[in-house]
Amino acid sequence: MILKKGKNKLMIKSMTGFGRGSVGRGKNKIDVEIRSVNSRFLELKLRGINLEPLIEHEIRKLIDATVIRGSLQIRIDLNSNYNHQKISFNNERFELIQSVLKNIHVKYGQRMSLSDIITTHDLLKTDDPASINQKNIIKALSNAINQLIEMRAKEGKQIYDDIVKRINNLTIAIDNTEKIAKTYKNKKQDKLHSTISDLLNTEKIDENRLIQEVAYLSERTDVTEEIVRCRSHFEQLNYFLKHKDPVGKRINFLIQEIGREINTIGSKSLQIEITKNVVQMKDELEKIREQVQNIL
Repeated sequence: MILKKGKNKLMIKSMTGFGRGSVGRGKNKIDVEIRSVNSRFLELKLRGINLEPLIEHEIRKLIDATVIRGSLQIRIDLNSNYNHQKISFNNERFELIQSVLKNIHVKYGQRMSLSDIITTHDLLKTDDPASINQKNIIKALSNAINQLIEMRAKEGKQIYDDIVKRINNLTIAIDNTEKIAKTYKNKKQDKLHSTISDLLNTEKIDENRLIQEVAYLSERTDVTEEIVRCRSHFEQLNYFLKHKDPVGKRINFLIQEIGREINTIGSKSLQIEITKNVVQMKDELEKIREQVQNIL
């Protein structure tokens, strides 16, 4: 079944995206930036101003509920254009991190540098976090998340269109493979009949034995089951592409199953034409696999 572009509501989203949100004015203005790339799990790194544990917990809770998966870097800053902002070196934080790095080296024999876990900005103190409007941080973060989700949806549409095109190519290739495989049995029987007749000259051919030999060879090279399973997997792909929940991991599993069926078709078939189709299908499947790595 050939899939149609644009006929269904697109649900898949990319894990890649960017969002920005701002709330407040002057020195109380909060700027939030979110950058997201693909990842097997949800990974979150917070940068910028020091946050109270409670507000950091709220941020992580909001991200977990809305962003779902991906490697995120979130930067939260007070208005960078406010020139009278007080900045000082955070001695306590520096000494604490140095102590952690020392313990890591002593316990695990692994040397890590300060730059491996923080940036220079993380060691600078600005206004007292207690004086910052915590609600504004959440509002700015929510605005940034909305932009991120919108960008993820747009890129998800591009990924959807590309995958649909490649599933259509796979469907055409599997149909061609089935047609070639169906003609193999009759051609093989005719060829065996002709070859044996030449060898036996005028002696009568045992038709029953010939049919048995053809059936044996046909069974060894029969790819009907693999073709049926491939079509079933294509239908499941179509279903998951329209699913509202995150489906990247499930689609990735289907890609692995399709790959196994295609490899079996290639190992069973003796026809050069089918081998060409197998090579084409592997190429299309690999391109789908690359796209799937970025699906939420």
